[in-house]
Amino acid sequence: MVGTIGIDDIETPFEKARGVLGGSATYASIASAFHAPTGLVSIVGEDFAAERQSLLSDRGIDLAGLEVAAGKTFRWGGRYHANYDDRDTTFTDLNVLTQFDPELPASYRSGGYVLLGNVDPVIQLKVLDQLENPELIVVDTMNFWLDGAPGLVREVFARSDVAVINEEEVRLYSGCYSIPQAVERMMEGGLRAVVVKRGAYGAAMKTHEGWFFVAGYPLMEVRDPTGAGDSLAGGLVGYLAREDKVSEQSLRRAVVHGSVLASLAVQSFGAEGLAAADPGEIDKRYQDFLRFSQVDIERSN
Repeated sequence: MVGTIGIDDIETPFEKARGVLGGSATYASIASAFHAPTGLVSIVGEDFAAERQSLLSDRGIDLAGLEVAAGKTFRWGGRYHANYDDRDTTFTDLNVLTQFDPELPASYRSGGYVLLGNVDPVIQLKVLDQLENPELIVVDTMNFWLDGAPGLVREVFARSDVAVINEEEVRLYSGCYSIPQAVERMMEGGLRAVVVKRGAYGAAMKTHEGWFFVAGYPLMEVRDPTGAGDSLAGGLVGYLAREDKVSEQSLRRAVVHGSVLASLAVQSFGAEGLAAADPGEIDKRYQDFLRFSQVDIERSN
């Protein structure tokens, strides 16, 4: 799991939280570790508390790819609108993230299932250059990189198998407003699948065999949606690694499992809540997701 580890200040219409554990690699690695052995590639500063490293390692996450550099850990602040889908960035302090030049441990280089989380595409390409015969490359990005470095983003996508991306980013990447048309345009570049994150409305996946849709889990309360997409991507990759098989059906199950982890991530501030999730609740929600879309086929005369 390649991406950022950060300390977040979050504000919603109802609550505020300061100094919570965040970052794309954080959420993704925690979600993945519920399913499979997971290694994390990121950077933190000397101010990153030992108990936060322990929170990750206690989840069984391998920290051989985590660099501790002189300086402060990446920090980000966001303020969510009433719909919880739109947000404003209140500050971004890159800090040691400007020094992030990942050198993969030898054990990470060969084979395996890789998530290139939301981070500078230059870093994603450096990781790709160090990999040897990976089983699957899953990539995430954001509109900041699509606006600022579109050529590099396209290069990363051309070397990847699955993209996990939201509706705004699909349109920005493809130049098409229609989501089905935009996704088709993306897949012309060689992607095996595109997973479209749809916030509270769930997720959709397009493969060469067709479309697959997952509804949003009906939550009574959403507290912090920050890590939902990263949790979905991490859960998806971790599940595929556990099955060690990439087929139409395993991809569909992986999207459901990723959606389960995303639904758990949004119920507390920061990644600590996801790390404390009950495996029994994960299994229950997976069965709920399957039940939501189950229907008896009506026999015609």
